[in-house]
Amino acid sequence: MTTSSADTMPPARADSSLAPVAPGDRIFNLDMLRGWAILGILAVNAMAFAWPIAVEFATGARPFAMDMANTTGDWVTTVFFQDKFRTLFTMLFGVSIFLVGGARDDEARNALLRRRLLWLGLFGLIHGLAFWYGDILLHYAYCGALMLLMRAWPARRLLWIGGGVTALWSVLTVAGALLGPVVMAAVGPEFATKAAASGPMATPAEVMAIVEQVRGGYGAALLQNLQAWVMVQGFSLFLIPASVPLMMIGLGLFKSGYLEGRAPAWLYGLMTLIGAANLALLGYAEGMVVTGGALPVEGLATAAAGCATLITLGYVSLLILMTRFGLKPLTAVLVPVGQMAFTNYLTQTLIMASLFYMPWGPLWYGTMGPGALWGVVAAVWLSQLIWSPLWLSRFRMGPLEWLWRCLSYGRWVPLLRTAA
Repeated sequence: MTTSSADTMPPARADSSLAPVAPGDRIFNLDMLRGWAILGILAVNAMAFAWPIAVEFATGARPFAMDMANTTGDWVTTVFFQDKFRTLFTMLFGVSIFLVGGARDDEARNALLRRRLLWLGLFGLIHGLAFWYGDILLHYAYCGALMLLMRAWPARRLLWIGGGVTALWSVLTVAGALLGPVVMAAVGPEFATKAAASGPMATPAEVMAIVEQVRGGYGAALLQNLQAWVMVQGFSLFLIPASVPLMMIGLGLFKSGYLEGRAPAWLYGLMTLIGAANLALLGYAEGMVVTGGALPVEGLATAAAGCATLITLGYVSLLILMTRFGLKPLTAVLVPVGQMAFTNYLTQTLIMASLFYMPWGPLWYGTMGPGALWGVVAAVWLSQLIWSPLWLSRFRMGPLEWLWRCLSYGRWVPLLRTAA
């Protein structure tokens, strides 16, 4: 793979995520991958919109029956989506830090990037406090501030350090998953029982009580959202050592040419196979867990899930191969969604919040299990795949990308497309 430095990037790419949507200003693969990521994120977030936060953290808190539909829906989410799409979106955010900020000695772009991150953090605060506790924008804003220090590093350093730290977390997760049962057996069943009982665990009845409170009015919903937001934001601070290395990997892959499709085809093929192998192992292990089958190694499902980054890179490599070898029309449908990723991410919240717990919606909160939620997710996917190109046929960028750009630049920028 070739290596490009921060100083050799074309000026037209300086503000890829906010620039007018024109062929010369966009990078097809980045928009395509960003669209893939933003759609996949919704599949994971759906349960967090539909149920109290306790359901996310404890399977014993689930008030719904794990019948065939719910078991299958949960399996699909866990195997194909959980931690894969957030990982990809985090990687791509690292790329955007460089595309906006450029070299560290460019003070004008440095100032622009700082303002951009400041406004992103404010958007995140509003999003998280008023609409949905699972906001990731505030986390990206302060992680992005740390990435300011690394964006000028060459690809090799970014990949070695970012990849090394990410690999370390994966190794620790795998080791903990595989050795955990051995340790628990060594300390005895009484200790294991006490440890399991010491953690916070809501009962299904307690979950349904929260559901009734939320369905009772926006004030109760806002209070529950605030409590969950405080918990999630505290947890997000511990994710900084995981998120920043992923941003470094994404930027390293971009600077090396990998994300733009300039690496050898065999390398994309190899990464696709590695990702597919881990995906197959995860699918098998999770299938055994949900069906009560015997696993060859206890903790195998958790260990396989700990290598989710490999599956993410497998997805990336497969999509790039499809783009390179005659299937570009298929991957191109994701591009408009990616060009409006900021708008689509927040629109997903508006739609899901309106459907599940906002007072003007049907109040589906606490009524759908993982199986039924897939119907809602598919409908939102379809709407965003349709509306994104329609909007961009008239306008130069998404409405919230436009607002973000105006605030970052401190001036009014054109939104309507002009006739050629």
